[in-house]
Amino acid sequence: MSENKLEVTAPFDGASIANIPRMNAAQIETALASAYALYRNRDAWIPKAKRIEILRNAAKIISGRAEELAQQAAREGGKPLIDSRVEIARAIDGIEVCIETMRTHAGDVIPMGVNAASAGHLAFTQFEPIGVVAAVSAFNHPFNLIVHQVGPAVAAGCPVLVKPASATPLSCIAFVEILHEAGLPKAWGQVVIPETNALATTMVTDKRVAFFSFIGSGAVGWGLRAQLAPGTRCALEHGGAAPVILAADADLAANLPRLAKGGFYHAGQVCVSVQRIYAHASIAEKVAQELGKLGDAMKVGDPTRADTEVGPLINHGECDRVHTWVQEAVAGGAKLISGGEKISPSCYRPTVLFNPPQDARVSTSEVFGPVICVYAYTDIDEAIARANSLPVSFQAAVFTRDLDTALRVYNRIDATAVMVNDHTAFRVDWMPFAGARESGHGVGGIPYTIHDMQTEKLMVIRSNEI
Repeated sequence: MSENKLEVTAPFDGASIANIPRMNAAQIETALASAYALYRNRDAWIPKAKRIEILRNAAKIISGRAEELAQQAAREGGKPLIDSRVEIARAIDGIEVCIETMRTHAGDVIPMGVNAASAGHLAFTQFEPIGVVAAVSAFNHPFNLIVHQVGPAVAAGCPVLVKPASATPLSCIAFVEILHEAGLPKAWGQVVIPETNALATTMVTDKRVAFFSFIGSGAVGWGLRAQLAPGTRCALEHGGAAPVILAADADLAANLPRLAKGGFYHAGQVCVSVQRIYAHASIAEKVAQELGKLGDAMKVGDPTRADTEVGPLINHGECDRVHTWVQEAVAGGAKLISGGEKISPSCYRPTVLFNPPQDARVSTSEVFGPVICVYAYTDIDEAIARANSLPVSFQAAVFTRDLDTALRVYNRIDATAVMVNDHTAFRVDWMPFAGARESGHGVGGIPYTIHDMQTEKLMVIRSNEI
């Protein structure tokens, strides 16, 4: 390994956690060459039954180390321990989804014998691994995101090189090492920590990479997609500025706590975090005030403490940026309902803004911080138009007791998923999860990712006995 080290620090207090060796160009080439050689040697492919066994073993190992892994994820990523425990539980379930998909998803029988040309023929498809997978991940779910990228690669039978976020490599390393312990040969799953971003770009744009999986910012993801080698498929998961429409008849008592959780969970560092709430004018200010109270009641601080509800931003620069955006919105006329201040260099108080300007950055860009904006509307089509005004499109929500209202929003809002009476960050790992327009490319969700990491191969048999 290179002598150059990546220092991993805790976002909450800056404490040094680990120093990870970085890889130079020659080391990355060795990793990529070994992965590609495995793919090209069909005799070396891991049989499906063995891959299922490896994944089952990994799930058992993770179950036995769940608390240790949750503590590590909370410390390096800043997500509160109560939520990091959920993340590890989700990761175990995600591995089970990989296994279920392998056991239940197969090819298709193609109709033959339906005309003279197809008489005497039988045709069916089966799946094969697409090739080497290069995965680049994000910091905000440091264990589960890796499961979503590496788990499907193992399930599909693809050698995989995974580059974790530089802020949170430890959970990624832990998961890949668990796969090795569970029986996956080391060359089939390799963690890559490059010395430079340029080396990471060289890796993912290499012609030997068949599939590129990316979770992160739109600027980086679209930029890398433009450089991919001809034939390389990809899936990009970026962010949004998730809109919520609250009708006048919404059950506020039942649902405002859900909205507060959806906006302040992991300090708002979630790609589908509740950000823009369009509330009917008759309830809008009450909604803002009640959300402010819910945010004020949340305990902000050390993510490794069991009672912490909102942890730090990933670094001090992000905390400063969020504060700047909030100050700009207030200066532009937004009413500051709650929060609006740094608790420490890394922690920001849950913040609610009422009617910020439409051109404020909190209204036009992904905040990725613990900030909820509430806007008053009088006509629901006006609210939908405002929700649709941005170039991003991911998950959205509508809160109402009226079926027609829910259906109107569903039919007219720009989103890949619309939650009715639940927040925008709702997700289970077997459902499709995808951004549209600038929010992403392709469809995530474990079964969909496994499908993308395979090619469907047709066999046609001609026989006089058919």
